[in-house]
Amino acid sequence: MIKTLILSALLSSTAAMGVGGLWRGGSVRNETGGGEKCTCDAFLPSSTFPVADLEVVEQTADEISHMLELEMGKIEEFEIKITEYAEKIEKLTLEVDTMEKNPDDYKEADFEEINVQIKQVEALVLELQLSVNASIVVFESLHVQISVMVETLNRLEKIHDKNLVLSTRREYIKLQVELEECERRHQELFNPDIGSCAHSGIIRVSKPLVSQLNAHLSSGYYYGGWGKDSKPIPERESMYWYSGYSSTTMVDIRFYTDYKNLILRTPFLHHSLPSGWYGSGNNFIVRDNTLYYQINNPFAIAKLNFTTVKYEYRVVAKASPKFSYSSSPNQNFDFAADEAGLWVTYATEESGGRMIIAKINEASFGIEEEWKTSVYKPSVTNAFMICGVFYAVRTIDTLTEEIFYKYDTNTKQEEYISILFERFRDKYYNLDYNPTDQKLYMYNDGYYVSYHLWFNHTVQATVQPPVLLVT
Repeated sequence: MIKTLILSALLSSTAAMGVGGLWRGGSVRNETGGGEKCTCDAFLPSSTFPVADLEVVEQTADEISHMLELEMGKIEEFEIKITEYAEKIEKLTLEVDTMEKNPDDYKEADFEEINVQIKQVEALVLELQLSVNASIVVFESLHVQISVMVETLNRLEKIHDKNLVLSTRREYIKLQVELEECERRHQELFNPDIGSCAHSGIIRVSKPLVSQLNAHLSSGYYYGGWGKDSKPIPERESMYWYSGYSSTTMVDIRFYTDYKNLILRTPFLHHSLPSGWYGSGNNFIVRDNTLYYQINNPFAIAKLNFTTVKYEYRVVAKASPKFSYSSSPNQNFDFAADEAGLWVTYATEESGGRMIIAKINEASFGIEEEWKTSVYKPSVTNAFMICGVFYAVRTIDTLTEEIFYKYDTNTKQEEYISILFERFRDKYYNLDYNPTDQKLYMYNDGYYVSYHLWFNHTVQATVQPPVLLVT
């Protein structure tokens, strides 16, 4: 089918060129049988369209579509099993309560029977957990396959006719949206406590989940960021934003109604900043329909409310423009938003370049409280906040990052940790956590990349406080 479409497209484009183009027609006399015969010479382009590459993409799309159907079926089975197991656990809980209140009314055999039932339910729950973990692995594998499709389609669009790739790209977009929906249902089913901080922190980060190249279709736009509003206004819960450029100066931002339109690169709003309010650096975020970012003249934190289209800035006392992250200049202020609110981090001359965590009052746009950490900012690649806990990241090698440090503003305690995760490409300049879906969003050499996070729910955050470091 694809070969037919490509041949048809080539014939249409070349026929339109007429005589003197790629085709030349004429007639010659047939010396042996008399009369004439028609001749037609075709001069095809020197760069032959790589049909095989597109066929591989199409085959991969079919395989991914089939796997997504299977996973959606599994999620429906999970929903049924969870309801069934919950009913069994509730029934067993009532029976155990009754036995505890009236132990003399039961024989030893009754206790043994209830114990066997409990162990059976434990085995069923464990089996379900293993199935859930297997689905997560499948999701990660599908993201890897789709990222390969992205690379292939982008390469084909750059060197060949985009129209020949369009139908396959539409299929890819459909798969992206279906995978996002599958993951959303999976997350709602097994992470009902989104927004809760009843955990002791991150224990694992997924493989990079690559959406696609940025809206400019240019890997040269490696400065910038993307993500979701961390506190969306009504009817904007599915909104995504993107801002990217070839330098550290921020001049505009685009908004998309949902993930599908982000992938289709069709924004509903494209806002350009006036020259006096250009941003600097890459660690900006969107919260409550408001952009928070850094400006350099004066050196300050700034915000733009898109509801009122009002700009404001605040000079932060002692914050220094001399200390940036290790991978990029001008990343002096780093905004973050989590379950606890709005934050900004920076370094000062007084702190010797060590990072300061500051809580922002969203109403007044002022600093409420500050915490001094032990981590030297120029040694950090990026950072983010989760549940009032600051996490610092550093580069280990060409494709590996490490979450190596955390500071809990609730307990004022800090510790060194080691949680490794992969990058998709060499460099990145924006990394932020979003509390609405508990994902990390990374802008990685012009690509939209995200990560799922796993938290330690087995131990309460206040049970075993981390070791206090000497500063």
